[in-house]
Amino acid sequence: MKSNKFPIDEVRSQFPALNFKNKEQVFPVYFDGPGGTQMVQSCIDRMLEYIETGMANLHGTFSTSQKTDLLLEKAKEAVGDLLNCSAREVAFGQNMTSLAFQVSNALRPLIEEGDEILVTQLDHRANVDPWIHLAKETGATVKWLPVDKEKLALDLTNLDSLINPKTKVVAVGLSSNLTGTVTDAKRIFKAAKNVGAITIADAVHAVPHFLIDKQELESDILFCSAYKFFGPHLGIAAIKKGLFERLEIPKLQPAPNEIPYKLETGTQNHEGIAGLCGAISFIESLGRGNSRREKLGFGMKAIEAHEEELMNELQEFLQSIPEVELFRAGNDIKKTPTFAFKIKDIHSREATEFFAEKFNLCIGDGHFYAATMAEVFPVMDTGGWIRIGFAPYNTFEEIAIFKTALKELLLMKT
Repeated sequence: MKSNKFPIDEVRSQFPALNFKNKEQVFPVYFDGPGGTQMVQSCIDRMLEYIETGMANLHGTFSTSQKTDLLLEKAKEAVGDLLNCSAREVAFGQNMTSLAFQVSNALRPLIEEGDEILVTQLDHRANVDPWIHLAKETGATVKWLPVDKEKLALDLTNLDSLINPKTKVVAVGLSSNLTGTVTDAKRIFKAAKNVGAITIADAVHAVPHFLIDKQELESDILFCSAYKFFGPHLGIAAIKKGLFERLEIPKLQPAPNEIPYKLETGTQNHEGIAGLCGAISFIESLGRGNSRREKLGFGMKAIEAHEEELMNELQEFLQSIPEVELFRAGNDIKKTPTFAFKIKDIHSREATEFFAEKFNLCIGDGHFYAATMAEVFPVMDTGGWIRIGFAPYNTFEEIAIFKTALKELLLMKT
């Protein structure tokens, strides 16, 4: 049932892309949030303001350079409030994947032959392959935390044996970008900390949907991406101070060697960082409180409540269609509003092309880089999964359009 609490019309008015019609004058329906959300107006405004009022590189005596210095510091403070970490622990980069490989290389001196690195079958490969690469470079052994094929969640039955005194790195996604499953990362990281392992969190799919507390998670390293929460294409790494200072990161000889700047090799995407500030301010605007962290927490709860209503509506519909095979955890497991499913006797690409061409529905298909899951559930012979993922600008009316589209597709195939 539609809630009157979430200001959906006001929210939608802040996303210009929602009002762009295709050549048939049909408004788009963006159900591809997990692949990247649309950009909020406050993000666009901040980017344009930075560009139009003069761009510059860092550490100069003139005003535009000083403006850029201040921008980066303010952006790190905003991210610190979003993730509950110190601004000094926040670094920016090209994207999460690039940052993860950069950090992977920097961890080499801390890993030895015979050490163990734990990754999961549920994760996006951006939180798997950098650590497999680290193992290959150091002689460490890769262990896998398996997925329970019935529950669509990580199987923690053998956690105590998988995490042992040999374990040096534990990498876990906070939420699956495929099934939406929210992982019990706090339990996993607690076990990792008991043996002194480095804990790595992929929060790319989590940050857009619920408030993250890096300190409570006991996460040494956390990655996220601004374009998944209404901002620009920009990667973010938050690394615990003591570990960050130990990392050996290749750099130019005159470049800073102190944190967090030593991870930010070369000139950063300053206009994108300005946009990031605007994206965070949008979430903040949905909340209330005495501090930015409080406002962000309230805003994320409002987003979560709205998305849960949408999630329940779509889940009930998909479960009512006999031809749909839904890959989704049970009601006892927390999930984001992200759905992976297949349609009997219909190739996934054929389905998404139909949705796009006939109804202007933006819905993805494939493995979505959760490629290990595509091996556990062999699905690629029919195009992988169809994925629908909501953002706070999505509506019940848009779900109704999808219902019509799916019913029409099934009728065509009978």
